[in-house]
Amino acid sequence: MTYKKTEPEEKGFFEKVKETLEELWEGTKDTAEDVKDVAEEKIDDLKKAVAPKKKAVARKATAAKASVKKEADKVVSKTKAVVTESKAKVADVKAKAEDKAKTITIKAKEAAADVKKKADAKAKDIATKAKAATAPAKATAAKSSATKKPAAKRKPML
Repeated sequence: MTYKKTEPEEKGFFEKVKETLEELWEGTKDTAEDVKDVAEEKIDDLKKAVAPKKKAVARKATAAKASVKKEADKVVSKTKAVVTESKAKVADVKAKAEDKAKTITIKAKEAAADVKKKADAKAKDIATKAKAATAPAKATAAKSSATKKPAAKRKPML
């Protein structure tokens, strides 16, 4: 006699839960793979759609850079022109100032020389007048000293 039952074995509660979990797991894996495939396709589609837009943006950026560079070059050239013009004006003003200073210096030297000549002439005039005035006084002084008798020498006191 065999102890095996001919009827199928009844599964227990935990075995039924285990089988249900396995079925759910398999279904979830399949769904995950499907989602993964769809996501990869979507990413590829997006990359293809973005590539032309990237190129267009790159072209626009390049054009913008070129226009900015042109404007910067214009500003630099204008600035250089203004700087050279102002340097020329400064040099011109400096030259005029130097010329003016030279003419003023020359005029001042001429005026100083003229004043010196006048002062020398006046000094000579005053000197000749003084000599003329002192000449008669010297003559009378000489006469009076000649008429004076020399004073007698005193004897020293001891």
